[in-house]
Amino acid sequence: MLLVDHEIKIPSKVNPNLKLRVLKGHFATVHSHINCYIDMTMLKYRHSEAAEVAKSMASDYQYNKPIDTIVVTDGCEVIGAYLAEELKKNGVMSLNTHDSLYIVTPEIGAGGQMIFRDNIQPMIRNKNILLLLASATTGRTIARGIECIQYYGGIVQGVSAIFSASGEIFGHEVHHIFGADDLDDYQAFSQETCPFCQKGQKLDAMVNSFGYSEL
Repeated sequence: MLLVDHEIKIPSKVNPNLKLRVLKGHFATVHSHINCYIDMTMLKYRHSEAAEVAKSMASDYQYNKPIDTIVVTDGCEVIGAYLAEELKKNGVMSLNTHDSLYIVTPEIGAGGQMIFRDNIQPMIRNKNILLLLASATTGRTIARGIECIQYYGGIVQGVSAIFSASGEIFGHEVHHIFGADDLDDYQAFSQETCPFCQKGQKLDAMVNSFGYSEL
């Protein structure tokens, strides 16, 4: 079965120019099993859609908090660059001496730990940080990102995701374009409690922030 043949598109309630592409099935992520794979390929890599994502995200940060650095995960670098432009247009203040924002991506270690090399650390230390990611389901990526930023002396001022299953994770509000109410039947399970596994149903694909590989 080709999963792409079973794709559905869900329009955004806040931006009619954006649609979430969803595949239904039995999928395994690093942390959990899920019944819907959210394909954000076009939202992250097509410049017109990435620009629209950035516009929607920027509206959550008008004038209220300074942002010096955008820490990007899940392959959202294109969105991060557009978001920096939109934040400046909206009057968001940067305390950097050159009045410009940094866009950086943490390095991921073998155990999933996030690190910043010495040449990047000055862009984190004592800086006001916006954490940008594609999706937040279990919240573990957000937790690791916040822990990493704080370890290197950064100040988390906001968390934004294209999709989040919750409006708040680990005490931080997650600004998002698509939420659990856009996918009424979205569910995530541990491997031990996954109903698909308990029924003996095989995985359709392995998924992560880069995409999916059918099995």
